Amino acid sequence: MADLEVPVLIVGGGGCGLSASLFLSELGVESLLVERHAGTSHLPKAHYLNQRTMEVFRQYGVADPIYAAGAGPEHFGRVHWTTSLGGDGPLDRRVFHTMDAFGGGALHDTYAADSPTLSSNLPQIRLEPILRRHAEERGPGTVRFHHELLALGQDDAGVTATVRDRTTGTAYEVRAQYVIGADGGKTVGEQLGVTLRGPSGMLDMVGCHFKADLSAHVDGTSMITWFIDPDGAGAWGSGGMVPMGPTWGKHSEEWQLSFAFAPGDPARFDEDAIVPRLRQLLRLPDLEIDVLCVSHWVLEGVLADRYRVGRVFLAGDAAHRHPPTTGLGLNTAIQDAHNLAWKLAAVLDRRAAPELLDSYELERQPIGARNVDWAMFTFLNHMVIDAGIGLVPGQAPEAGRAVMEAFFADGPLGETRRARAAEVINTQRTEFQAHDLELGFRYDQGAVVPDGSEPPDTDPMGTTYLPTTRPGHRLPHAWLERDGRRMSTHDLVDRCGFLLLTDPDGADPWSAAARAAAEKFGVPVDVAVVGDGTSDIDGGWARVRGVGDGGAVLVRPDNHVAYRAAGPVPDHHDALLGAIGAVLHR
Repeated sequence: MADLEVPVLIVGGGGCGLSASLFLSELGVESLLVERHAGTSHLPKAHYLNQRTMEVFRQYGVADPIYAAGAGPEHFGRVHWTTSLGGDGPLDRRVFHTMDAFGGGALHDTYAADSPTLSSNLPQIRLEPILRRHAEERGPGTVRFHHELLALGQDDAGVTATVRDRTTGTAYEVRAQYVIGADGGKTVGEQLGVTLRGPSGMLDMVGCHFKADLSAHVDGTSMITWFIDPDGAGAWGSGGMVPMGPTWGKHSEEWQLSFAFAPGDPARFDEDAIVPRLRQLLRLPDLEIDVLCVSHWVLEGVLADRYRVGRVFLAGDAAHRHPPTTGLGLNTAIQDAHNLAWKLAAVLDRRAAPELLDSYELERQPIGARNVDWAMFTFLNHMVIDAGIGLVPGQAPEAGRAVMEAFFADGPLGETRRARAAEVINTQRTEFQAHDLELGFRYDQGAVVPDGSEPPDTDPMGTTYLPTTRPGHRLPHAWLERDGRRMSTHDLVDRCGFLLLTDPDGADPWSAAARAAAEKFGVPVDVAVVGDGTSDIDGGWARVRGVGDGGAVLVRPDNHVAYRAAGPVPDHHDALLGAIGAVLHR
């Protein structure tokens, strides 16, 4: 007999595991989270939370505290490339390029029109305590830090885990129906024989988290400042700097500066050299710097060959690990947890057959693969930027300075060099303006009912998002009004049930079918009749609904479209019950 029985065991208490815990609690599913460390991350780690992730947090009631703690959009809407922050030399404080980014500047209206949320910028050292607090409030006693997984075994009926309390040394046994491995691949995947495939060991990365007053040297509008040191080795060799708060803008007290070393370079572990290196890079020789921590990691782009092994599911870094470019790691992890949570809840509540859980890997593994590839591509594109400026790997410092002098020189050729560089640097919009990549991803197979339509054209640069209600895609956002309250289409979706959007022509037959489906499957099926009780206040829904009069769009609990009918169907009852039955495998 196990010491503790619980429907779901979550291994790992980072952003992914804590999100899974609070999602499951909100869905009425008891879980136990165990995390080997005594507290949340002491490293800044990821910081960019894209619109889709903030939509997820909004659905589960944690967006507001994240926005309150994070930087406002006026403080992260740009990226710029420069030689240094200080110095009086001819190549100091020279700006190569500035780009609107992450929905800021000229991008704002487009991003705001496509989602009820804006992105946020909040490092994990500040995000994870918020998630932990909400997870503990919603599931008291279900979050255990300083408890580590020792062993895992499973049979047809469940999973048995041995866990040790690292404070007391006491080991105990947990019996769960399902396990989520959100431990970064450190234990669960390895014990199950899961293989991570892809390039690894490409560069040794160093991150320095430090305190310094840079208010006289920055304007506080950029999320990332890329340095290209005239004496250095391009952007990654020089480094990229991000504000860490807790005050935002130019008065940020803390900063993170990351840069790369060649694999095996012994200097990467020389923490005594960090402060002189920072001062030299910034060209601020007298800057008071308090180093909070120095972290090291190996750049890789790897994907798990399986996301599911029996009753165990891998999510987050346990399933995919990315370069930091495009900010896809944490965002993908939280969206993994979102996809899995409602499915576990439906199966555990017997509203869905266990086969629904097969759709987790079918849906999320292709997204993980795409995001790993995209992050690697955008990482390598920084080297294209270096080449666009005229820098060559292995270049001697004096040669690099000569390139910089020619780049900033007056005259027609200097102007040409700068114009060329601007065009090349603008290709990095694949990282900093990846609007379609963030909102336009789709599930081609899994818990969806295809309608035979072709997906919309996609922007190969990942920037232009085209809303669609095609099954498998995220439900497009549009502002509606009901009972005098303005709300998004996303606000109509029940976290535990389905939403059916139709119009007055389809109201009666689709509503009757929804009542029958709810009764048969024991799952809420809410109906929103846009044009009768729910107003399309600015015509936004009419522009994106993608169906004709009398048609309908069926939305899953995670705001992805499950099914749509282009217009009236011969038998609304059979059509809707067939669609929901297919999704739930019943």
